[in-house]
Amino acid sequence: MFKQTFELFPDEMWVAAVQVATVWTKPESAREIDRHGTTYPTNIEGWIESLSYEDSLALCDENRVQSQILYGEPVLVTEIKDDFAHVIVPSQPSKKDERGYPGWVPLKQLAKVDKQKWVKSKTAAIQADKAWLENEASEKVQKLSYLTMLPVEAVGEERVEVNTPHGNRYLPRKDVHIFSTEEGIEQGNGEDIVQAGIPYISLPYFWGGMSAFGYDCSGLAYATHKANGYRIPRDAGDQANAGEAVALDALQPGDLLFFAYEEGKGRIHHVGIYYGDGKMLHSPQTGKGIEVISLAGTKYEKELCAARRYWRD
Repeated sequence: MFKQTFELFPDEMWVAAVQVATVWTKPESAREIDRHGTTYPTNIEGWIESLSYEDSLALCDENRVQSQILYGEPVLVTEIKDDFAHVIVPSQPSKKDERGYPGWVPLKQLAKVDKQKWVKSKTAAIQADKAWLENEASEKVQKLSYLTMLPVEAVGEERVEVNTPHGNRYLPRKDVHIFSTEEGIEQGNGEDIVQAGIPYISLPYFWGGMSAFGYDCSGLAYATHKANGYRIPRDAGDQANAGEAVALDALQPGDLLFFAYEEGKGRIHHVGIYYGDGKMLHSPQTGKGIEVISLAGTKYEKELCAARRYWRD
C-alpha cells in the first residue's frame, strides 16, 4: 500500500521546497543550461522546454540525473557539500540503498519542518494533472504536479487547507483526493493503473522524470501504481525483480512489461504497462511522448523478457 511513513525521519526533517526537485548523480552533474531546474523556485516547464534534444539526451547518456521528488516529499539528508545535499528518498525503493533512492539535490530546494507538526491524520494528493497552490487571498503561488502529497489542516467546501514548507496554503478541493495518512491511498486494480496513465498520452518523455511535467518509463510505471495505492521500486531493473511474476501468455491490464537488450537476453532497459489486447502504454524515449502501441511487429516484441504484477483485485 502506498502511504507516507515517517519512522525513518528525525524530529526535524527535510522536505522538498520546490514544485519538483531533481535528484542529481553528483553536485557537478547540473549544467548551466539546467538552471531553471536547480533554482529556487524552480521553473520545470521552462527548463524542459529550453533543452534541445541533445541536451535532454545527455541527462541520461552522461548519467547526470537519477530521479525527482515532489513538493513536500520527505527526504533523509546524509551529507551537505557546498550548495548540495546528499539525500535518500524513502518513498522510492531502490537497490542502491535499502533506505530509499540516493542522490544529490540543491540545498536551497529543501526545507526543514517539525515532524510532529507536519504529520497529520489526513493527506491530500493532487489528482489533477496540475494544481495551483494558493495563498489565503486565493492568489496562485505555485503550480504543482499530479500526486504531490501534503498534510491536511482543514477541508472546506471549495478549498483544502494544507501544510507546506512555506506555511499553510490552499488547494482546490476538486483537484485533490483526501485519504487517511495511516492507511494510505486506497488500492485500485490493473485497469485503474492503466487509466491513471491515459491522461498523460503525448506528454514528452523526460529522463529521470517523476512528475506530470515529464515522466521516464519507470517513472510512469511508478506514478500509476502510486496513484492506486502501491509503492513499487523506482527503477525498471528493480521493478522487474519484485512483484509477482506473470507468464507472458497470461497478461492482464496493469501488469508491467520489461524489455532487455540482445532480443530479451541482455540488460533490462525499458518498462511499459500492459494495456490489454496486445498493446502497451509507455513513455518510450527522449524525443517522443507517452503512447499506446501494439507490440506485434515492433522491436519491443523481440525484447520482451518478463512481466510483473503489483496490483491485486
